[in-house]
Amino acid sequence: MMLSHTILHGPRILSPVAASALKARRTQTFRAFYATIRSLRQPPPTVEVDDLDPPDNDFILSLLRANPSLRDTKSYLANFGVRPPVPEHAGSIFPPTGLNGSMPLFPKEAPDISVNKQPEQVKPSPSPILSSILNPVYRRTALVKLQGPFTNKQLDSIARGMVYLETLGLVSVIVVENDQVRGDDGERSAVIEEVMRVVSALEAQGAEARPVLGTVVRLGPKPDDNQLPEPRDFIPPEAHVFPSDLVAIRSALRAGEIPVLPPFALDSFCRSVRIDANDVLGALARGMVEAAALDDKDMNSRSCDPHADYSQDINLVPLRLMVISREGGVPSYARTGFPHLLINLTSEYDYIRDTYDPLWSKGKHSSLSNLSLARTCLAYMPPTSSAIMVSHRSPSSLIANLITNKPAVSSSLPHALLQGNRKLTRDTPTLLRRGLPIQVIRSLADVDKAKMNYLLETSFKRTIDADAFYKRLEQTLDFVVIAGDYVGAAIVTNEPSPDSSEPISYLDKFAVLPSHQGDGTVDFLWVALHDESYGLGHPFSINPNGGKEGKGEGRDLVWRSRDNNPINKWYFERSSGHMRMGSWVFFWCDAEKRLKVEEGRRANAGLSYIEEWEENRLSQWTDVITKIPSVWK
Repeated sequence: MMLSHTILHGPRILSPVAASALKARRTQTFRAFYATIRSLRQPPPTVEVDDLDPPDNDFILSLLRANPSLRDTKSYLANFGVRPPVPEHAGSIFPPTGLNGSMPLFPKEAPDISVNKQPEQVKPSPSPILSSILNPVYRRTALVKLQGPFTNKQLDSIARGMVYLETLGLVSVIVVENDQVRGDDGERSAVIEEVMRVVSALEAQGAEARPVLGTVVRLGPKPDDNQLPEPRDFIPPEAHVFPSDLVAIRSALRAGEIPVLPPFALDSFCRSVRIDANDVLGALARGMVEAAALDDKDMNSRSCDPHADYSQDINLVPLRLMVISREGGVPSYARTGFPHLLINLTSEYDYIRDTYDPLWSKGKHSSLSNLSLARTCLAYMPPTSSAIMVSHRSPSSLIANLITNKPAVSSSLPHALLQGNRKLTRDTPTLLRRGLPIQVIRSLADVDKAKMNYLLETSFKRTIDADAFYKRLEQTLDFVVIAGDYVGAAIVTNEPSPDSSEPISYLDKFAVLPSHQGDGTVDFLWVALHDESYGLGHPFSINPNGGKEGKGEGRDLVWRSRDNNPINKWYFERSSGHMRMGSWVFFWCDAEKRLKVEEGRRANAGLSYIEEWEENRLSQWTDVITKIPSVWK
């Protein structure tokens, strides 16, 4: 058996043999190679924001800082990669895109469309291969709110970020908002002047931009909206768009230009009036999705031209919502005003509003309104879409978000690591997703076994012995965290320990459907698991997931995983320690409140390698965990 550990709390003694081996390795080299969280728990030095990241003046450097995983790269290519032509009988030269923005898979080799055709039947137009070489990116759209005022230097930095995104295939539809001119005399001319400043800044960075000064949206709810059922507490935008109103935006996009709009709307008297930019963006989000659906329907009904230049087309469905302001993300009660990293709007929206400190409004007066904007827009956009609230000081984060669709730092990392992370600043972006409801179930009778079986068998790709599995849970179940309609689940049991009166808290199963891996569900699920187990007792565990809401004492959480499990890298980052046991890897997370108390007793000395309260606990854990029978057939 080999003893090991992760970056959090150092190694743990299992036996005298292991202890002697560990003592022999306690050299300076060992300490330098294995970093622990104890050094990170000290308050980080005060650093200026500009010192945290190099200047965003290099496109390649911005891509490298994104550090995408293989899954991130595949996801990006699925959205922006070249679309090869489909057979003529399919009725379209591109894959159809529904409201969810999903794309079907294509065969490795496209059919030879020129077989058995006379030369005169082939139109002398550019071939798809040539088009893909000249313009290899399938372009998508993003809705962008520029909430100024910005200086010329700040606007140049933002414009450079917009140009980078366009290079990667994401074309921005920008709505300009200037907080300084609300209600002032001559505000209309001031807003138009701000629009022209944005256009000039974009053109100075090499982009082509077009001011769309005419009214695109119409004031008031869309006709017949009162007949449609709305989700609870959902407030639709106070404006609407018909597909015919998007002519100016379509024209700009097809001409390779970035449309820049003022927050104007046409009222019932056909007057152009200024409205809140959030209503303009909400109307555009809905209108562009509806227009794209009509485009798909029309495209599928037309005959196919296999030689059409498909690389010039743009999918109108917004893939991202970006709010760029001087304020940055939404302040979090769990981080003393530092921004939220990732927000599940379905389950966290109301609680974030309820816990918002009025003192934060002095510096971030529009955080809650932008939170509401994200909720409105994402309700119309595809489930895979996301919103990001970012400061003008962090334009490179837009590149990372586009490629990875993840927050700057994972919200499911241990709290101690997050608190000591040098990347967390007042300007750290907040990523928002529509998300899923999270519920905690403590009775096996309330578990939908058919859905649970499907989730486990689909995730693990194995057949479960349901009778044996649920018979064991009847005796040991502590709680189950369910994401959505059983698209993810974490099952925790109480395993009796012969050497202790307190049972062992064991993560029996952690599963997410493959279709929801990479959309934030894994992080949402682990955060809820943290709040119900080893994170209990801390104020940052008070989340509205139907569980204990942070009340109680945290308990050590343990689990095991096959040594060839690809998710182990993710487990290494989130566990307090790990130990290899043959073909298994044993993980554990220490109760965070107890660690905090122990640290307080030692002042600045920190924790030693082995504490009195953890002697022999690994042997107790492994004796119990290794005897748990497999539930797979």
